[in-house]
Amino acid sequence: MCHKQLPAGYVLHDTIDLQGNRRQFWSVNILALVLAAALAAAGVFIAPFSGFSSRFSDGGYLLAQVLPACLTALFGAAAYLIAHELTHGTFLYAFTRVKPKFGFVGWAAYCGNSAYCDKPRYAVVALAPLVIWGAVFGVLNAFFHEGIWFWAIWILQIINISGASGDVFVFCKLLRYPKGVLVGDTGLKMSAWVPAREGAVPDAAEKGDNV
Repeated sequence: MCHKQLPAGYVLHDTIDLQGNRRQFWSVNILALVLAAALAAAGVFIAPFSGFSSRFSDGGYLLAQVLPACLTALFGAAAYLIAHELTHGTFLYAFTRVKPKFGFVGWAAYCGNSAYCDKPRYAVVALAPLVIWGAVFGVLNAFFHEGIWFWAIWILQIINISGASGDVFVFCKLLRYPKGVLVGDTGLKMSAWVPAREGAVPDAAEKGDNV
């Protein structure tokens, strides 16, 4: 169940603050760098630069292939950042029926609302962009599997996976939470709430404000 308001009988169990907690901030960003480096290395193995870099002296190739591919990667990255948060927001609204809020804090975009999700649904909210867009870029790379166009798509995949390091971090924390946990996500700060005692029955279920 998801709830529009925190049910009675719940107490704070944990907080994830990717903006204010330096340890969590650096953990997420180091993970992002490691993932990006590993994916870049994998890309070099799949489509070595030597396969097309020799053609960079060809002006026709630069205009017909390299320039469009670079523009695709550039504008695709900008569009992806928006699509990533919209994907979070779509699932968050579908589960809670509470309008999500979007924002940007200089180093990251975010999406959140005032509702509380249970463990399975919040896992979907957290991982949806990584899984959905990972599949989309994976299919595109199956078609564009060599040359400069492989890299245009692969760069977007690197951004997708490394950029989801915060989502992966949250998901790993979520796995360790008790089964009955409720998660509130206002954007860059998440709070995990659990019943104050075993067997506590949330009053919200009786009031009907769960969705």
